[in-house]
Amino acid sequence: MRSRETTERTGPPRRGLVMVSDPDLLDALLRLAAAAGCEVQRAVDPPQARPYWSDAPLVLLDAAAAAQCARAGLPRRGDVIVAVRGAPPPSVWRHAVAVGAEHVVALPEAEQWLVAALTDAAEGPRPGGTVLAVVGGRGGAGASVLAAAVAVTAVREGGRALLVDCDPLGGGLDLVLGAEDLGGLRWPGIGVEDGRVPAAALHAALPSPRIGRRDGALAVLSCDRSSHGPAPAAVRAVVEAGRRAGDVVVCDLPRHPTDAAAAALAVADLVALVVTADVRACAAGARVAATLAAHGRPVRAVVRGPAPGGIDADEVARAVGVPLLAAMRPEPGLARALERGEAPPRPHGPLAGTARTVLAAVREASESRP
Repeated sequence: MRSRETTERTGPPRRGLVMVSDPDLLDALLRLAAAAGCEVQRAVDPPQARPYWSDAPLVLLDAAAAAQCARAGLPRRGDVIVAVRGAPPPSVWRHAVAVGAEHVVALPEAEQWLVAALTDAAEGPRPGGTVLAVVGGRGGAGASVLAAAVAVTAVREGGRALLVDCDPLGGGLDLVLGAEDLGGLRWPGIGVEDGRVPAAALHAALPSPRIGRRDGALAVLSCDRSSHGPAPAAVRAVVEAGRRAGDVVVCDLPRHPTDAAAAALAVADLVALVVTADVRACAAGARVAATLAAHGRPVRAVVRGPAPGGIDADEVARAVGVPLLAAMRPEPGLARALERGEAPPRPHGPLAGTARTVLAAVREASESRP
């Protein structure tokens, strides 16, 4: 993964505290912390640990360290974990109770759980993100362009966005943003499986086109030019990483259901179905809408003009069978801008206005979701 400084940092990194004397256990914990993107401060005894004890987002101890910290009278606090190799003997539980530890974890069985805890510690408390799925009612409806526009709009409004391409036959979402020549990883190179992924690592590893004066706030995870799409578990891990980090996560999905698309739909707060204003698009969009309804997520129609036969947006939405979210007028010069690799949308115009409407709707849906 390549590293990149971004303008998003607002303070020093959150460092966990590690006090472990077993060298093999220490190596294992440091490896897991690195995988989670969590920096750690090491201490060899309670006096050295005391300055960091209260402020560290998470404390990792072995049994001996737990006993020492309890004897030293370090104050009780949350997020203290005692780690052991293999099944913990009864003495470990006594030491854990004495120091006020919330968890005793046995490695290697609890590695995945511990990586998740370290990831949460590194990322810190943030407002929950939102997840939008965008699907075209038929080919050429403009779903990928709208997905990119919503992500760009979220960045222009001061947030961070993660744009996720789930359509391996779409040609690559990076092309929509003119980011095909930017360095960074695409789906085949990510190597994500199930479990927790640090959002900071994703933003550092993925292509990030500059939006206005902001660099590093938009991360694009695109398919490459092959027909091999991401695995469902990988999509779920990436989307949830963005949500935990407070990102606006926008997933560009294929019309034909795939396991990867289903994984994104399962966690989406809202689905935007993009339909053009013509009779054939209404027929195709109704079939796509019926497929989406099976996933139980709220679906709203975004109707894109022009309307050659004079069908208005409300009629299109009724024909498709989903509520109307937005009606978008044609954007002058959009096709030419896309060919030049210029990131959509312009700050003002029909596409930008529709993107703002969709962004507000997905945020509202996220707030109301249990």
